[in-house]
Amino acid sequence: MIELTRKGDYAIRGLVYLAARPANQVCILSDIATAVNAPQAFLVKIFKEFNKTGLVRSFRGANGGYVLGRSPDTISLLQIVEAVEGPITPNRCVSGTCEYERGKDCNVRPVWVRVQSHVRELLQNISLKELSGHDDHMVATDSKQGRYTFDDVVNQNTKQRRDCGHHGRCEHTRT
Repeated sequence: MIELTRKGDYAIRGLVYLAARPANQVCILSDIATAVNAPQAFLVKIFKEFNKTGLVRSFRGANGGYVLGRSPDTISLLQIVEAVEGPITPNRCVSGTCEYERGKDCNVRPVWVRVQSHVRELLQNISLKELSGHDDHMVATDSKQGRYTFDDVVNQNTKQRRDCGHHGRCEHTRT
């Protein structure tokens, strides 16, 4: 049905990593690739697309790398997914490329339109800040290098929710 490609998965993980970093800290692509366990060559292409859409800013030179282009609370999961995957379309009828002769008179088309609407709404309401588990008092670092790792952020966020006593269903642990 609707499946996120590896490209989409790497894109999300890369931006979650950047969102977990201190604001405006420039990150080199090799560190991002290592932290999120993604091929660096693949991330190069993804981050070029993100740079064009303003989701990241790139810097060249010896101190070059990437930072988020906007605050993580203003970047939605929908924006990330559509930047690399294109529009969310569960069926050709919804995208306007339906070759079926009934077209817009099809009885099933309204179902696909609703599916698309619900998926888009869900993704629009999840911010990069929420995905990163970013919180002012939560700092996940690799003690050897003083760097965040993707697993550190995920594990700390999971532990924080587990420790609240509400078995991960607690809304107050979300940021």
